[in-house]
Amino acid sequence: MHNKAERLKKVSPKLPEVPAEIAHRVPPGQTVTERFPILHEGDVPEYDLGSWTLRVFGEVEAERTFTFAELAELPQTKISRDIHCVTRWTKLDTEWEGVKFADLLPLLGAKPEARYVMIHADEDYETNLPLEDLLREDVILAHRFDGEPLTDKHGWPMRLIVPHLYFWKSAKWIRGIEFMKEDRPGFWERNGFHNYADPFREERFSSEEFTMPEDEWLKKEFD
Repeated sequence: MHNKAERLKKVSPKLPEVPAEIAHRVPPGQTVTERFPILHEGDVPEYDLGSWTLRVFGEVEAERTFTFAELAELPQTKISRDIHCVTRWTKLDTEWEGVKFADLLPLLGAKPEARYVMIHADEDYETNLPLEDLLREDVILAHRFDGEPLTDKHGWPMRLIVPHLYFWKSAKWIRGIEFMKEDRPGFWERNGFHNYADPFREERFSSEEFTMPEDEWLKKEFD
């Protein structure tokens, strides 16, 4: 993963123009695809839903875990949003279903001083977000995409969806929610990526000296 982080910092983009009628929906430096690129490092995890859990820990009154069945019994939310990957693709009108983070929060026992969250995921991945961002109406723990259960390669059984930030913040294969008093960087954030990742401000990297290859996402699998 570290080699990839270095490679992504070096090549200047040459992207096709975005059609004028959708340009307002597409962040700078992005191109639109109707396919769904599959980007991850390492092996795709395999799970037994009978033993899968989501752990909640850190700045909470008491650590606890949720089973998939418990999360499935909570109110479910459907959203349709555009998503934007740091590797320069944008996919419009993606449909997701799952548990809204704002609906889950009252069950988690977060302490008042918890202002940040680290999302822990397989394989050995983590990404950080301000708690206030997770409370937006369209941030969900998703288990369905386009009316069907998530595929293994897109994060089954559950992934985070944070559509207003670059898609590396929408971690696949989530296994833990850690509440924190202070912010700390996750995996990509420690390897030169921007700490916040607003696509419309083109917050790709922590330094302006880096650029992103236009064709990185074209080298991957697609659904």
